[in-house]
Amino acid sequence: MKTAISVPDPVFNQADCLAKRLQISRSELYTRAVEEYIGEHRSSRVREKLDALYSAEPSGIDPATRNAQAASIPREEW
Repeated sequence: MKTAISVPDPVFNQADCLAKRLQISRSELYTRAVEEYIGEHRSSRVREKLDALYSAEPSGIDPATRNAQAASIPREEW
């Protein structure tokens, strides 16, 4: 799909130089950049959902489990 966007001159110039250095078209560069940006935001939404889910649950370790874990670690002299 073709689209028209406005990009500040300094950003456009840097993008143009990068596309030439990578030997790809500007369209490919912008496509890759937008895909990466979308992916980052998708990941942050997953993290937000997990944070909301786990914030409702206690995160402490059961004392019996903590004691069993501590007992399973061999004692060493320092």
